[in-house]
Amino acid sequence: MLNRRELLKAAGLAAFPVSAAGKTNIAAVITEYRRNSHADVIVGRLLEGYEYYGRRRAPRVKVVSMYTDQVPANDMSRAMAVRHGFPIAPTVREALTLGGDKLAVEGVVLIGEHGNYPENEKGQKLYPRYELYRQIVDVFRASNRSVPVFTDKHLSVEWEKAKWMVDQSRELKFPLLAGSSLPVSWRKPPLELDLGAPVERAVACFYGGKESYGFHALEALQCMVERRKGGETGVAAVQCLEGAEIWKWTDANSWAGRLLEEALKRSETRKPGAPRDNVKEPVLFLLEYRSGLPAAVYMLNGHVSDCTFAADIEGARQPASTLVWLQSGRPFSHFSSLSHYIEELIVTGRSPYPVERTLLTTGTLAALMDSSFRGQARLETPSLSVSYKPPQESLFNRGAVPALEKT
Repeated sequence: MLNRRELLKAAGLAAFPVSAAGKTNIAAVITEYRRNSHADVIVGRLLEGYEYYGRRRAPRVKVVSMYTDQVPANDMSRAMAVRHGFPIAPTVREALTLGGDKLAVEGVVLIGEHGNYPENEKGQKLYPRYELYRQIVDVFRASNRSVPVFTDKHLSVEWEKAKWMVDQSRELKFPLLAGSSLPVSWRKPPLELDLGAPVERAVACFYGGKESYGFHALEALQCMVERRKGGETGVAAVQCLEGAEIWKWTDANSWAGRLLEEALKRSETRKPGAPRDNVKEPVLFLLEYRSGLPAAVYMLNGHVSDCTFAADIEGARQPASTLVWLQSGRPFSHFSSLSHYIEELIVTGRSPYPVERTLLTTGTLAALMDSSFRGQARLETPSLSVSYKPPQESLFNRGAVPALEKT
């Protein structure tokens, strides 16, 4: 009988050097790889290239191993492994060590999104992002070496676990990038708030599931307001309102209704009529920043299917507003921007924008889900005292938009 090392060698896990063909070798750790999953639209680009700023880009990284936590009937990972000549590892550790004893790749991409996982009593999908990340860190510690890591979407459903994940990157000194594709997608018009802009109030509008798409909406909001005067210092309190309470609060806070209307003017999918008439189950995230900034995020299923933003800037005659543009069909080109910055992280060894942004949105979302679970209670959030400096430039995509694929 073959032992484990011999089995791994037979499967090709020990056959790849650390660097090949001038590209940086990476391992992909994935919950589920099927068509249109985040693994498909992110790792697929790292395997086969993508359009960015009007031209086709060949990958600068090489996927040399992959671990998949689940294998659905429509799995793509096995076919992609054959096409691109990399092995599917039976464990996270073996994906990172290529069957050896030590870390043998120069970067790790963790896509903990999609798959058949349970929800908790708060309605949070329990993707094993933290658990998979912990296994990655275990390999770093055992190898006395670490490499850049990207982890998709919010870090965890729990604040303590999310903070631990960021703390590990600091302790082991590896660059960590996380979050949504929205901060680096297109903006119509191409709004970039000045660093130090005196933002007085802000509103974002989106659609979709309270947690799954609520995270994207928070990231869209955060990448805008983090540029305000005084810099980011965190969120002091949150509240999640639902149903008729949303419109009662909006009527009592005229600035929010006014900025919501300004944001909705940028929508390309807005339906005729008023949101309160079109939306059967509205959700409203209220954020009180430690700096004093009030912000509101409206989730308006049935009225829009895109993401918009508006803010009052002190001294400006009109609110600043924009549409965060996402391509609604394949090739889902907004993921090209994110894939580009994942490559930047791994190739340069520097995170292009701070992971603290996603640490803050992760904790804010977790607190908002707690608020919803506790009957729409206002919750103070002293733990979310997250300070950081935004990048000098917003890094959103200003290039041409690729055409939809023909079906």
